[in-house]
Amino acid sequence: MPNKAQKLKPDIILKNYWSDNERFADLFNAVLFQGEQVIRPEDLEDMDTEESSVLEHREYAESIQAARDVVKIQKRFQPDSSDELYLVMYGLEDQEHIHYGMPLRVMGYDYGSYKKQFDSNAQKYKTSDGLTRDEFLSKMRKTDTFIPVITLVVYYGEKPWDGALSLREMLNIPGRLAEYVSNYKMLLIEARKNDLVLHNIDNRDFFNLLEILSEQSRASREKKGRALEYAKEHKVDSSVLMTVAGAANCHLDYRALQWKGEPTMYSVFEETREEGRLEGRLEGIAENTVKMGIKFNLSKKQILEELQENLNIPLTKAEEYFKTYQSNHLYS
Repeated sequence: MPNKAQKLKPDIILKNYWSDNERFADLFNAVLFQGEQVIRPEDLEDMDTEESSVLEHREYAESIQAARDVVKIQKRFQPDSSDELYLVMYGLEDQEHIHYGMPLRVMGYDYGSYKKQFDSNAQKYKTSDGLTRDEFLSKMRKTDTFIPVITLVVYYGEKPWDGALSLREMLNIPGRLAEYVSNYKMLLIEARKNDLVLHNIDNRDFFNLLEILSEQSRASREKKGRALEYAKEHKVDSSVLMTVAGAANCHLDYRALQWKGEPTMYSVFEETREEGRLEGRLEGIAENTVKMGIKFNLSKKQILEELQENLNIPLTKAEEYFKTYQSNHLYS
């Protein structure tokens, strides 16, 4: 029986794509080290994406909660030492639209990560035993250090980014005070136009397809045709095509993506506004939604809501998909 073309939620499909360690490491190596393979996939581990803290003031306390898209920690021994481990935390934010307050958001994410580390460290110092007065009041020894945090924002919008890239760009600073105002810079990559040195084939295809689809001088039909030609010529993986479609707000026919494991010319890209009815099975995206919900610690109720919204199905059908995943993966 025919089903409507499904519109992927960009945040879900992009989180799933970048959760892969090889893709994630390749992107950060391209941005930070011009393609040099410094961050190894095998050194990365997933972290809880939710950061929460309380800013304490004399007259009020403001709770802050922020959930990053993807966070990983790198654990690696120093090259010249077999017993000295260094840690780095990497956060990735997917951004569909220009956000003119993005540097402030990133600063908040990073602050949340550091504050969480500080609070965890402070739990060790409930008494003053072995501490100086200043260390006890600080809830921190002079020699204590924290894990550095690096956040990368990937922007998928069609328009060139014209927002601020640093905190100072958001401030109206009197000239003579400029040198005394602290700055906070933001790392941002425009997915559809960049010069990244990428080694991962999926990442190359992903960014190349987004660039094809963003060509302003070409008609929509021509852009989609060129994208399909590229996908066929390069045997682009179906998961990459799904991610491109999600990032570009396209509709997909999942049958087309999964036909004998290869992309076809049959309605891979359909504009979001078109509500054409297409045949296809929804098990693939349903399984992915449940999997990602569990990965990001969503409750069963939240996962069922995601299934209903993503697939435009009733609650009874969402529960059926959830039970199927539960049965197949022994999830409880």
